[in-house]
Order: sequence, then C-alpha cells, then structure tokens
Amino acid sequence: MDLHSPLRPARGRRADRLPEAWAIDVAHLTKRYGDVLAVDDIGFTVAPGQTVGLLGGNGAGKTTTIAMLLGLLIPTSGSIRVLGHDMATDRFAALARMNFSSPYVALPHRLRVVENLRVYGHLYGVRHLERRIAQLAGTLDLGAILDRPSGELSAGQKTRVALAKALINTPDLLLLDEPTASLDPDIGDLVRTRLEDYRADTGCTILLASHNMAEVERLCSHVLMMKRGQIVDRGSPAELLARYGREDMEEVFLDIARDRQRTAA
Repeated sequence: MDLHSPLRPARGRRADRLPEAWAIDVAHLTKRYGDVLAVDDIGFTVAPGQTVGLLGGNGAGKTTTIAMLLGLLIPTSGSIRVLGHDMATDRFAALARMNFSSPYVALPHRLRVVENLRVYGHLYGVRHLERRIAQLAGTLDLGAILDRPSGELSAGQKTRVALAKALINTPDLLLLDEPTASLDPDIGDLVRTRLEDYRADTGCTILLASHNMAEVERLCSHVLMMKRGQIVDRGSPAELLARYGREDMEEVFLDIARDRQRTAA
C-alpha cells in the first residue's frame, strides 16, 4: 500500500464549494526538541469533507502534529497548507476558518459558560452570536449550565463546552483531541451524532485524535497510525482490519503499539 496515497474527496455540500484540493496538505513535516525527534518527516493529505483519525499511543507525535497544524508550534522543517493557506506565511487566514477542541485545555474558570462562548464568538467575529450560542446550547444540551462558572463544571460538562467553543464559528476544519473524553455513553453518543450531522450538513473536514477505537470506526473514513513520530500505516478502518486480520480497531492499535506482526501484506 502507498503510505503517501491521498484521501479521496468527499461529496459534501461545502466540499463542492471549496477551491482547495486539500483541506490539509502536509509534506516532510519534522519537529525536533534537542535530541528528541517528536515528529519525523511525515506527509499526508486530507480532502475537504472527510473525517480522518490520527491515532497512536502516548508520545507518538499526535499532539505535536496538531499543534503545528494550529500554528502553535513552528516546524523544524517541512510544510503545512491548511484550507489552501501556507501556515508559515498566511496562518491567520486559515485560523479564521478552523477551530480546535480538547477537554484538556481549560477555559477561564471564573467566566460563566455563556461568557466564555461570547468571548470566543467575538474573537471569531461570529454574526448573530446569541443565536449561535442558543443553537449550540440546544444541540449539546448546555442550557442548564450556561450561567455556571466554567471552573465548577464536571469533566463531562467541560468536554461538551469545549466542543461548543470549537463549533462557535462554524469551522471548515475541526481539529478534535479526545472529543468524548469523560462523557457517559449516552452523552458520548449524542456528541458523535452531532459531529456526524455537522459534517454532513456543512462538508466540514475533521481530524480526530482519539483512544476510543469504537468511535474511530464509527466516525472516520480514513486513519493515520503514528508511532515514534512517524506514520507507520494508514487506510480505511476496513482496510486496516483486513490487513491485520482483526475484528476491531483496538486490536489493530495494539498490534502496532506492540510491534506484533500483521497477518497480511
């Protein structure tokens, strides 16, 4: 299998309108911290409208890759184009059309949930902001906690608020780090359904880092497997299951993490 093969464009409504060939185009991307090679010469493309999983164990390079896609870290070498914009020279044009969610990045604790959403809405220049907040509150079941300080929320509530923040500007590209962490099965299913609906309605591209392999199988059309800073395998969940002779993605993940021999070429 060609490890640099592109992902096929989706047929979503927004994908038809986007002039860019790729929502994400990464080439020879490397990040080094002294003697530590966190990301080692990776390359991949993601077409508009797809949901792609970025998988790997702790220390595989996922978070570093996402941080470089967001422009938070400067690559040691290589190039990143997001939504047609070079992140080295034109990142603010891309950032206006993308967003990020992680339950591990805290919002200001003293601000009420609605105040946090207003702050981010104003930063993105969202029109009809109060209407957008009300819409997200209904979609993500936030109505009862809008007036609570963010620091007083449960872990699951913080996860849902983080996702609302990520959707506030109706992004063309959504980068998600463990979007259903700490959620009970019912709310986790609701969030996955809302993400599926959002992608179908808008043609948004989603890059998903997750350790929930059932979530990956449900949401992702393609998967990038990282280990020690490199992309060591890729393909659709069905292709990877067949290649490793496994019945679920958790076993594939363990095969790669533990260097177990795959069963087919």
